[in-house]
Amino acid sequence: MAKKDPTDLTVEKKLETLFQLQTTLSQIDEKRALRGELPREVEDMEDEIAGLKTRIEKIEGEIAEFRAAIAQKKGDIKEAENIVARYNEQLNEVKNNREYDMLNKEIVFQTLEIELCNKKINEALVKIEEREALLKQNQEQVDFKLQALEEKKGELDAIMQETREEEDKLKEKAKGLEEKIEERLLTSFMRIRKNARNGLGIVYVQRDACGGCFNKIPPQRQLDIKMHKKIIVCEYCGRILIDPELAGVKMAETTDEKPKKRVARRSKKAEEGGD
Repeated sequence: MAKKDPTDLTVEKKLETLFQLQTTLSQIDEKRALRGELPREVEDMEDEIAGLKTRIEKIEGEIAEFRAAIAQKKGDIKEAENIVARYNEQLNEVKNNREYDMLNKEIVFQTLEIELCNKKINEALVKIEEREALLKQNQEQVDFKLQALEEKKGELDAIMQETREEEDKLKEKAKGLEEKIEERLLTSFMRIRKNARNGLGIVYVQRDACGGCFNKIPPQRQLDIKMHKKIIVCEYCGRILIDPELAGVKMAETTDEKPKKRVARRSKKAEEGGD
């Protein structure tokens, strides 16, 4: 049997199929709502852990730089000590005061260089100690958040396991319904649904008002909706409108008229007899 072209369907059938699709999509939304904020919480925690790991890498890099600087300063100290030792030996062989003074100045200079290097090394050691404390603190945060993340993922997996099978069936049903709706109408419906706060792209008339935004619908427009001759949208919220009967919804009969109280009238004869 050849598949029926969606464009050949009557407006009534299109509306009926659209409402069935809306009902199915709303059921999928309900399944996803059961997960609550867990997916967002899991994502936020993963981002936070990634940020902490980046910070840890930066701190480890700083520690490595300080240690490299210490190693270099120690090399400078060793070189300066060798120079001082060599100059001290040369002092015993100087021939005049000028050479003696010059060697002494070099020895003093190299000694000051050694002191400066030691100062830099001590400063670097203090910074390493600070960075290592900060590194430990960040690592503890990562460990704590990783444990919390595993717990959140466990909760999310448990909920998804419960709803996955039902959600897959609903998705399959929704896909089948979408194939019965012409592309232009389906695209318009999905756009309306996306912009709607409650995800409703098609609603039925309730108490002479739009079931989405609850604004009043003029009587003539209500009559057009009941005729099923064309697709009609709410002039306020843009949702597609359908009458309750076509949506399969039974509305309670209401009347604004209150029953009139019966007033007992006394006959003229009775009035006369009472006198």
